[in-house]
Amino acid sequence: MSDPRLIDHSPSNPEPCAQLPNASSLILIDNYDSFTWNVYQYLVLEGANVTVYRNDEITLEKLIDIKPSQLVFSPGPGHPDNDAGISCEVIRHFAGKIPIFGVCMGEQCIFSVFGGKVEVTGEILHGKTSPLRHDSKGVYEGLPQNIPVTRYHSLAGTHLSLPESLEVTSWISDGPDGDKGIIMGVRHKEYVIEGVQFHPESILTEEGRHILRNFLKMEGGTWAENTSRRSSSKGTVVVHGIDAKKDDKAISNGHQLTPTRSKQSILETIFEHRKRSVRAQKLVPSQRPSDLRASYNLGISPPQISFLDRLRQSPYGLSLMAEIKRASPSKGVISLDTCAPQQAREYALAGASVISVLTEPEWFKGNIDDLRAVRQSLEGMPHRPAVLRKEFIFEEYQILEARLAGADTILLIVKMLDESTLRNLYQYSLSLGMEPLVEVNTIEEMDAANRLGAKVIGVNNRNLTSFEVDLDTTSRLMHKVSKGSIVCALSGIFGPNDVTAYKINGVGAVLVGEALMRAGDTAAFVRNLLGGHLSNGPSEPKADLMVKICGTRSPEATKVAIEAGADMIGIILVEGRSRCVSRDTALAISQICKTAFKPHRPTAAGKRSMKNTASEYFEYTSDNLRQQERALLVGVFQNQSLDHILEQQRVLGLDIVQLHGSEPIEWACLIPGPVIRRFGFKDPGIGRRGYHALPLLDSALGGTGKTLDVSNVRETLEADGGLRVVLAGGLTAGNIEDILDQIQDYRHRIAVVDVSSGVEEDGEQSLEKIRTFITAAKSIN
Repeated sequence: MSDPRLIDHSPSNPEPCAQLPNASSLILIDNYDSFTWNVYQYLVLEGANVTVYRNDEITLEKLIDIKPSQLVFSPGPGHPDNDAGISCEVIRHFAGKIPIFGVCMGEQCIFSVFGGKVEVTGEILHGKTSPLRHDSKGVYEGLPQNIPVTRYHSLAGTHLSLPESLEVTSWISDGPDGDKGIIMGVRHKEYVIEGVQFHPESILTEEGRHILRNFLKMEGGTWAENTSRRSSSKGTVVVHGIDAKKDDKAISNGHQLTPTRSKQSILETIFEHRKRSVRAQKLVPSQRPSDLRASYNLGISPPQISFLDRLRQSPYGLSLMAEIKRASPSKGVISLDTCAPQQAREYALAGASVISVLTEPEWFKGNIDDLRAVRQSLEGMPHRPAVLRKEFIFEEYQILEARLAGADTILLIVKMLDESTLRNLYQYSLSLGMEPLVEVNTIEEMDAANRLGAKVIGVNNRNLTSFEVDLDTTSRLMHKVSKGSIVCALSGIFGPNDVTAYKINGVGAVLVGEALMRAGDTAAFVRNLLGGHLSNGPSEPKADLMVKICGTRSPEATKVAIEAGADMIGIILVEGRSRCVSRDTALAISQICKTAFKPHRPTAAGKRSMKNTASEYFEYTSDNLRQQERALLVGVFQNQSLDHILEQQRVLGLDIVQLHGSEPIEWACLIPGPVIRRFGFKDPGIGRRGYHALPLLDSALGGTGKTLDVSNVRETLEADGGLRVVLAGGLTAGNIEDILDQIQDYRHRIAVVDVSSGVEEDGEQSLEKIRTFITAAKSIN
């Protein structure tokens, strides 16, 4: 009998049980937690003979000599890898020999020992109850669903790192469909080992003693040898709530060693999870199907490009589909810290024809917001890559969501869709202007894609049931491809040897994810993988520095500046400013700019090739300005109306509009032709692509002669690697080289130098200073 001094004050199971012969030497390892006493009490009340040892006061050798009948590991503070003393070592030794049970940290020790990761859950719980869902097996046999359990934890094992040898036995529901949220229990698939993240010994946990009672009924070290609940009545074996025929494979404690039906694949698990998640999402105001359709009808979807056409354009022999993938079911965490839009720009500049964005949140750690941010990061980029939503798509809602977020194409997996659904989704995607990527893995699936009329077929080298990779899968299916279709090889590609056969066999593109995500130098990895080099690579000669003479007030100064090699002539059109010119003077200056050519005209060879790869937006805009044969006329405005600016632009024939006040950035889209906009160093929007052609950095409002802070220039350029700028503020022929030297490694990103007061003398433009400044600027290498 149990110690008569022990009293169960909980509202259930108040009576002690008789002594259990099979629990005569149960060892309880105390991880320095006050709840250890409660665990001890419940075990004794259930008939166990219990001895307690603290996790640093006994050795493994002594435990082996004791020959325990069972092992229980208590809760405790800290992390199992650092604060559990001998616990993990003991679990490793006794696994498969005797029954083992862990509570809270004890469960985390089990999770960690078999290869899982215990991480912060995002919740800090102390004495809170939650309704528990479970599999009704093992320690949960005979328990109802949604029983309240008490939680004291901020750590838990993660679904993504769940070891192959363990299975989830209980969880906290996540969402209205009962999706598996935080893991609350695990069970070893072969050994008699179970753990619970919650506290069954707490008075607030219903059925806590029942859970421990079920554990104490277990015997042996493996489920196969554990026969404590077997019964041969009427030819049926009953093991912890599961019936099976006598001639079936061994079943015990709710664990079927050799299932009579095939186990659900990870793909099927993810697919079902996504279905539940999408059902819940469609109930959220602003995300309902009607909300998405209303938004789409407003015409607010980002502009799209042809996925099919872009896939045919590449600087390499094979087109590259570069994937943003933080994690995967087969490889676990790859790179959780990846910034999706930054990665997308790197892929684009490395020559990717398509950027694939995984938007599944649970196993791949992606999100539709990643896709939206990726599309925004490519805004204004000349010849940008197409954007693919890589997702488990099963209904039109997801396709419309993808288009609204900026996708140019979506993935349809033949394996997961019946032919009727596949055809409907394919046609719906086409109706939104998106040619889908249709994924296959077998001859039968390839036949289905051909019947569909798919123009882009992705052959997955990974079997989505077994997750095994066979790189020859793509090559074996090439003979089945319909004429005119592009074939893309998906999965398992890590180096140049992996793509050699694809080049020979006529494969059009390869999708690379994990290897790219782990690459230290994205561009170098791509060049090594696919061969060749980009025409806009770093080996090209540096571009000439452009010069803008601002505050020009006479036709004579205009002629001198152009003859000396000026690229831009700036006129002030702000009434009240000392350098403001009249309409007649402005028209005279305009006429000279339209008819006078630069002394050294640019050649076609100087242009960067943009045929098959993307380029940085500001690099492209500055190159475009540099390639003009004559000096460009720039009209400078400050806080004037848009209508006035447009009228002046039309009348004066302005080539460029410069906004020097607090005008909205969006005005650049409403003004025909390039816009230069002035920014302070801390102003937001300086690097916004697709609006102003170049930002101008100045020390003040312009024309003051105040020298700008070079350290601020460096800081601004360092923050955005693709930025090109117009530099103004106190520049003279005598200091320009020194200032650019101070900018150091970023000097090549100064596209234009802008001078006003630096070429004046006594408030008037000096023709000699104009010539001297242009000569000094153009001589800088």
